[in-house]
Amino acid sequence: MDVVLADDSDVSRRMLAATLERCGHRVTAVADGEAAWMAFEQSRPPMLILDWQMPGMDGLEVCRRVRSSAGGVDVFVLMVTGRDTSTNLADALEAGVDDYVTKPVAPPHLEARLRIAERRIEQTLARRSAEDALATAQWLAGIGQTALALQHEINNPLMALLTGAQLLADDAAAPQSYRQQAGSMLEQTRRIAAVVKRLRELKQPRSVEYVGNARMIDLSGKTGQR
Repeated sequence: MDVVLADDSDVSRRMLAATLERCGHRVTAVADGEAAWMAFEQSRPPMLILDWQMPGMDGLEVCRRVRSSAGGVDVFVLMVTGRDTSTNLADALEAGVDDYVTKPVAPPHLEARLRIAERRIEQTLARRSAEDALATAQWLAGIGQTALALQHEINNPLMALLTGAQLLADDAAAPQSYRQQAGSMLEQTRRIAAVVKRLRELKQPRSVEYVGNARMIDLSGKTGQR
């Protein structure tokens, strides 16, 4: 997976990057918090490894920015620090850190933390996928319920309009202008009936852009993905 690594120590950064690459990860290594934040914004990796103390923006501030960004809540943040008191740990957790390792970092210890991170990321992806599937199912169920309600509420008055318009259009004794208006009413009523029918038969609803960036259900009859 893609990992952004930030550590202001050249030796520590090279060691951490070598361990990550040996484990099969693609690493973007930077020397300070500002560069870490910029790298994160550019690539949006699923994992960050941050040194706590760095010049300028420290690791906790980077973590806070990540958490407040779109989708940042799912990013796994591993903090590298020489601090190990309960107060330090509480500060890290409050900032949104998922896990931490203390310096000096031994490669086997880092590899163990990486396995934990990988499992957490996989679980997060699976949960998000399940949530998306549930949201789609609920959306489709809502479309079906709406279609049934419209069919139930519209069918009777629609049939009355169709029948009345058809009788008036076929009435040879009625004035020509009346018959023309009835023909127009008949055409528009049939269009409404066709829309209700398409909504009732919709199998894979998708949305399309409407006025003012709004979205609406596509009832054109064309197939496609939502």
